[in-house]
Amino acid sequence: MNDKPKTGETNARLWGARARDWANQQEAHVRPAYVAIMERFVEPGSAALDVGCGSGAAAQVAAEKGASVYGIDAAEPMIVIARTRVPDGDFRVGDLEDLPYPDAQFDLVTGFNAFQYAGNPVRALAEARRVSKPDAYIVIVTWGPPENMPAASLVKALGPLLPPPPPGAPGPFALSDETTLRALASQAGLTPLEILDVDCPFVYPNLDAALAGLGSSGVAERARNHSGQDAVDDAHKKVLASFCRPDGSYHIGAVFRCLIARR
Repeated sequence: MNDKPKTGETNARLWGARARDWANQQEAHVRPAYVAIMERFVEPGSAALDVGCGSGAAAQVAAEKGASVYGIDAAEPMIVIARTRVPDGDFRVGDLEDLPYPDAQFDLVTGFNAFQYAGNPVRALAEARRVSKPDAYIVIVTWGPPENMPAASLVKALGPLLPPPPPGAPGPFALSDETTLRALASQAGLTPLEILDVDCPFVYPNLDAALAGLGSSGVAERARNHSGQDAVDDAHKKVLASFCRPDGSYHIGAVFRCLIARR
C-alpha cells in the first residue's frame, strides 16, 4: 500500500483557521447528505464514527437518531465546536490514516468530504475498514460530477490562486467519477455497493455570509496564504454575481456524491 506522508498537521492549520465561519455559515449546507445517510444507516444504540468530522454537524444528526457518536478531525478548533454540539459524543484530534480506535468497533463510518484530504486516502479507508464491524457500512462522500453543477464554478475559481500542485496530483473533482471512486474503495479492501447523489444547495442570506462561508474551507485558506484575502474574495464575488437574487440572497446548486460500501 502506498505510504504517502500523513497530512494531519497541514490540514489542522488550513481547516482550523476559520472554524467558526465553517460551523456558522458553511457546514450546514451539506445537511441533506448527513440526513440521507444517517436516516438510512443509523439505528438507536449503534456506534457511528465520522472521520474528518469538522464542527460536528453530521455527528449531531447521528446523535439525534440515537447513535453513540464518535468523531475525529485534524483541526482542534473544529473539535472544540463539535464537543459543544454533541456533549455526549467522543471527539478527538487526530489523523485519518491512524485512527485511535480498536478493531471492529463501529456499525457505521462516514467521511463527508474527508477521505480525499488524507495524505494517503487508501490508507485512511483501510483504517476505516479496520475499525468497522464485520458487514458495517463505510460511506465516502465527495463532490458530485462538476458538469452542470453551479457550485463547481466556485471551486474552480480558486484554482489560479493556489500554489502549483505536485505532478500528478488529483483535482478537486477526481473522485466525482464513479469508476475512480469505486476503485479507491476496492483498493482499501471495501466492497463498493451503490452511489447516492444528494442535492445540497449553498444558500446565503447576503454577500457577507457567502464570503464568510466560502472563505472558511481549507482550500480557501491555502489560496489566501498564497494569493491574499482580496484575491480570494474577488474570485468568489465574480462567480457569486450570477447567483444573486433580487433580495440580495444567493442560491447555488451543489451535489454531493455518496459511495456506500461494506467492510
